[in-house]
Amino acid sequence: MPQTPRLPRILHRFLVTACVAACAVAAEADVSVKIENQGKAISPDLFGIFFEDINYAADGGLYAELIQNRSFDYQATEQLTWNPLTAWELTTRGGGEGVLAIDAADPIHPNNPNYLVLQVREPGDGVGVVNTGFDGIPVKAGESYNLSLFAKQLYLGDRWRPTAGPAGATPPPPVPQHEGKRPPLIVRLESKDGENLGEASLELPAREWTRLTATLTASRTDDAARLVVLANVKSGLAFDMISLFPKKTFHGRPNGLRADLAQVIADLKPHFVRFPGGCLVHGNGLGNTYQWKNTIGPIEQRKGQADLWGYHQSVGLGYFEFFEFCEDIGAKPLPVVSAGVSCQNSGRSRGTGQQGFSLEEMPAYIQDILDLIEYANAPASSTWGAKRAAAGHPESFHLQYLGVGNEDAQTPVFRERFKMIYDAVKAKHPEITVIGTVGPSPDGTGFDAGWKFANELALPFVDEHYYMKPEWFLANQHRYDTYDRTKTKVYVGEYASKGNALANALAEAAYMTSLERNGDVVGLASYAPLLARDGHTQWNPNLIYFNATGVFPTVNYYVQQLFAINAGSLYFSAEVSPAAGDGSAGSTPLAVSCVKDAATGDLILKLVNVGPSALPAQVNLSGFGKIDPAASCTVLTGDPAAKNTPAAPRTVVPATTAFTAGPSFHYDVPANALVIIRMKSR
Repeated sequence: MPQTPRLPRILHRFLVTACVAACAVAAEADVSVKIENQGKAISPDLFGIFFEDINYAADGGLYAELIQNRSFDYQATEQLTWNPLTAWELTTRGGGEGVLAIDAADPIHPNNPNYLVLQVREPGDGVGVVNTGFDGIPVKAGESYNLSLFAKQLYLGDRWRPTAGPAGATPPPPVPQHEGKRPPLIVRLESKDGENLGEASLELPAREWTRLTATLTASRTDDAARLVVLANVKSGLAFDMISLFPKKTFHGRPNGLRADLAQVIADLKPHFVRFPGGCLVHGNGLGNTYQWKNTIGPIEQRKGQADLWGYHQSVGLGYFEFFEFCEDIGAKPLPVVSAGVSCQNSGRSRGTGQQGFSLEEMPAYIQDILDLIEYANAPASSTWGAKRAAAGHPESFHLQYLGVGNEDAQTPVFRERFKMIYDAVKAKHPEITVIGTVGPSPDGTGFDAGWKFANELALPFVDEHYYMKPEWFLANQHRYDTYDRTKTKVYVGEYASKGNALANALAEAAYMTSLERNGDVVGLASYAPLLARDGHTQWNPNLIYFNATGVFPTVNYYVQQLFAINAGSLYFSAEVSPAAGDGSAGSTPLAVSCVKDAATGDLILKLVNVGPSALPAQVNLSGFGKIDPAASCTVLTGDPAAKNTPAAPRTVVPATTAFTAGPSFHYDVPANALVIIRMKSR
């Protein structure tokens, strides 16, 4: 994980223009507050999250599937050491003999070509396969796990071959059935040393693909168990989609999400979820473009593909599951699709760079995007609404936002295809808010060209990205103060301060007060990336780390959570005085935001002190009338270098205590702290 950059020396005084009707905080300062125009409206969707399938965020992460490479699709083109049998191995027990092979002659579905062939030559005490999951399969004592697999018997001659056999051949005899000794098929959870942790029996399948299911209950807890499928008769068998899910998924959904990880995300209280990724959506070249239609329907019919970040996507976590998750946590869905071009950084070894679908291909691609909107919102009587209903959701998912493109170079190829998509969506679905892109940097020629193009089209939103040092966030707290309120609005789709220490999180918190202050022009914002499996990261820092058994929110996570659950609908300006220091870039010790939640009537005062010393402040809220003295104060503070890690997951966490408020009160803002004071006004 990168080292946290050292913050510059903080001055003791600075002029801060803050938010909410009446806040004023300064070192040894008296502050008076005046209310103007009853507050400025803030976007109701300001703080959300961004999910990208990076760092094993989906398979081996949020998606609750415990079997790795369940459909035998891994390839060396994804990782050099991979093949279709990665994470699987042959097991023989008590004199058993057998061989494994991969075939594609008669698959379950054309989208799912590979399957496993197991030839049992001598059953002994069992011949089969073992899967080790993602660094082991975690199971808990007394909990149940749902197993399913597809299987069929094969015709065995001198060499195994597909069920039908050669044209005109005599049908093969049935495989001998067991004689009351052992069930023909056993599925079992085992420890590494072979201890049986729970098993079930299955009958031999037919000669056509058959889905078999069982429930396994763990007899004890094991963080690194494995799944074993054993055959106890001489036979030829084909297997595919060997799957194991904990019964306890998030909200009990079949094909669902890992409960503990999904709950930690839900606890962020995001107002929206951007998915399925950023760079992921345009993939590594046009042939690797993310196609949403490949991710819906029965899982055995979905079409997995190589992930841009160097592993495999089963797409078991597909568009239906994303939409459903948004609904479960009360967040608006914000899917992102390619703008009809590949990433300018794709195919680096071949030097291909950005390429676009041909103009002849674009109508079909645009129709796919229009079909996505229909899938999300149209009645169950429509073509794509019927597919949503068939998956178990006849009601609309209420799609409002659609991202088109991600960090794309502003080339004529991009602009032509983006405009074709935008015009088509605007014409058929004017209710959809389209979000464009201005590239990967917060400034520069590409950024300027992107904004020029966005304003020419009068786009509703564009997506800005920046991964910068903490100093940048402190120096740019007035970035959006001068943006034109009459033109395209901003979605800060990806941002982070390049570290997971408290100092990083506080720099982000200070910047987020400026997003609230500019909540009329900045409508959406999301930290990125969201998830990372410990030991399997392609990118650092991230908001939430996890392993097979634990979830470890960073300090940055708590900043995002505190802002989301203490969001306001109205912002009020207040001036902090006296101004002190020279106001040089990065020297601001205190950032302030005061907002009102119109639904509850609560006043919410946010104070961010990034300095090394406590700052005494006199807060004057008399412009709001009577303030209920019974309030709460939440503080996130500690050593600026402190981090939450898997080894020390609760080093820095927020603490909430009762607080006595009033129209005027004194408060010493702790050093290196985010403070949120929540009050009732009457």
